[in-house]
Amino acid sequence: MNSFSIDELKIGDSSQIKKVFNEKDVLTFAEVTTDKNPAHVDKDYANKTMFKKQIAHGMFVGSLFSAIFGVQMPGLGSIYIKQSLKFTKPVYFGDEITAKVTVKEIKYDRNRVVFDCIAVNQREETVIIGEAEIMPPRKENK
Repeated sequence: MNSFSIDELKIGDSSQIKKVFNEKDVLTFAEVTTDKNPAHVDKDYANKTMFKKQIAHGMFVGSLFSAIFGVQMPGLGSIYIKQSLKFTKPVYFGDEITAKVTVKEIKYDRNRVVFDCIAVNQREETVIIGEAEIMPPRKENK
């Protein structure tokens, strides 16, 4: 696990994580969050939707960004301030998603870092785009 202070980050720095989204994980996410929308948990229902089969929850896929911020960059001691997400394509069971964050702006006076966020599937199709603002750990707190 990493822990980068604002002084250790520069514009263009990036980090990424990969995950295959499977039915078991999606059903567990549905149970934990109580989001049991049948588009995610009911095969027969999902087959009749515009997606033609079950999809992963968008927020489940978006949580990959949280994993990056919490343990990779900036890492331990970071505080998630805000996040925007635009879901551009569905994520189906079996899709391998690569989530990547890149330092876009550094606000030294407020100890904030703005990141571009993008997630793509194994076909290099963008499934999420967004932006996050993170408060990295202070140098003295590392």
